[in-house]
Order: sequence, then C-alpha cells, then structure tokens
Amino acid sequence: MGRFLARRLLLTLLVVLVTSIVAFSLVHLSGDPAAAMAGEGASATDVAAIRRLYGFDRPLTVQYFAWAADVLSGEFGRSYYLRESVVQVLAEHAPVTALLGSLALGFALLLAIPLGVLAALRRGGMMDRLASALAVTGQAAPSFLLALLLIYVFGVRLHWLPISGNATTAHYVLPAITLGMYATPALLRLTRSGMIEVMQSDHIRTARAYGLAPWRVVLRHALRSAIIPVVSLAAVQFGLMLGGSIVVEAVFSLKGLGQLAWESIQRSDIEVIQAILLLTSLVYAVLTLLADLLNALLDPRMRLT
Repeated sequence: MGRFLARRLLLTLLVVLVTSIVAFSLVHLSGDPAAAMAGEGASATDVAAIRRLYGFDRPLTVQYFAWAADVLSGEFGRSYYLRESVVQVLAEHAPVTALLGSLALGFALLLAIPLGVLAALRRGGMMDRLASALAVTGQAAPSFLLALLLIYVFGVRLHWLPISGNATTAHYVLPAITLGMYATPALLRLTRSGMIEVMQSDHIRTARAYGLAPWRVVLRHALRSAIIPVVSLAAVQFGLMLGGSIVVEAVFSLKGLGQLAWESIQRSDIEVIQAILLLTSLVYAVLTLLADLLNALLDPRMRLT
C-alpha cells in the first residue's frame, strides 16, 4: 500500500506541475496581457508602462518561476480589476462552488446508483426502461433549459423554493439538481453495466450457492465490485462540475468560481484566471488521487498496479 500511495502521489504532483505550466502559458500566449488591461483606446506608451509595471516585459520562463514561487508561498497576487488579494477573492467565491458541486454530486449518486442497480437486476423491465429514459433525457437536455424549467415549476408556479442567490441552503436545491443531472446519466449507465457484468461472475454464483440472502449478495458482494469504476467516474464528474458550473451559477445568480472565471476573462484579470485554473486542476488531481485510494481499499488487487 505504501508503494501504491507513493506512486499516486508522485503522479498527482506531476499532473499539478504540468497543469500549472499549461495554465500560465495559455493565459499569456492568448494575447498581450498589458494591451488587454490598458483597453482599446490606450496608447503604445500606456501599454509599455503597464508591461513594465507588472513585469510582462520579462521572459515567460522568468515570469512563470516568479509566479510559481509566489504560489508555493501561498500568494496568488492581486486582482487587477478588483484591487483585492486573489486569495481573498477566491475565499469569497470558492465555498459557493464547492457546496454546489458537493450537493450536485450527492444528488447524482443517490439517484444513479439505486436506479442502476435496479435496472441491472430487472433487465428489460419497467425500471430498466425508466432508467434508460432518464439517462437519455439527462444527457440530451441542456443545463440552462432544465434550470429554467425547474425555476418555472418549483419557484414561479409552486413557490416551494427560491430561484436566485445563495443566502440559505434552500437556494442550492434547484442548482444542485440541475448540475447533478449533468453527471447522473454517465454514473447510471456505468452502475448498470457494472452490476450486469458482476452478477454473471463466478463469485456471485458461488455466493448464491451458499444460500446467502439476495440482498446480501447484491449489496455486499456485487455492488462492492461494481462500484469501483463508479467511484473513479464520480471523482472526474465532481472535478468537471467545479470547472463547468458557470451556466448554472449564471442562471441562479450564484457568485461562485464559474461566474468569477467568466467575469475575470471579460476583464482580462490574469491573476484571478491563473489562480482559478490552478485551483480547479489541483482539486481535480486530489479527487482523482482520493478515488484511486478508495478503489485500492475496495479492491486490493489495484495496489499491485
């Protein structure tokens, strides 16, 4: 287990390092940051002054190592537009996205895993058809369309839930359902296919031959094996939710990282953009690492890889 953990940690560090280089390069190679900050009507003298002020006239390698050194010390610079510390800006917006993503993933897992199991156990039946219809609908429906539909039904017509802001936990219900439906189809299909495959394996037939209760065979033996790829996919989906929640945050007026990223791109706020890209990739890498460790606990054979 120690060697497995060391290999995964090394791989995670390499992923974060490469991602930081890519994020820094993309932001700086997409255009002249000094010109973007100066605006369309700025003179060449003004652009040159901004370039010298913020150090954009230095070689990219020098800028990267200076930025990386600041990041390692916990300093992400200051927002050019908001005139605040980037750490402070992220601290104001990250909890919103983290809570939204957690609730959305929880909703997706609570919906996808039971439906996937029931669909696998009742192949061709009504539950299987219902699960397939839900998967197709969730995959095809755009997030903004589902968000508007939920707002109209539960907010405007029934007045059950608030439709904008993030003042209370109730404000996250509709956004979490909308974002959770994005991950549900893939999780449902993987659970169903995994259960179908596992239920036909030799150790399940052996468990049945020993006379174990059906629920015990399904939950303790079959689901434990089928859930392994679902855990990995859930980690990936959570990372995608954190990075791709901009539409949901915009519709429900949630001031999270997605909305902040969009506004920062419009403002050419480079320090904030770089910090969001790095933070999102770091969370993604850590989640993947945790998923690998959990899978190794569920299946000891993975520790040999």
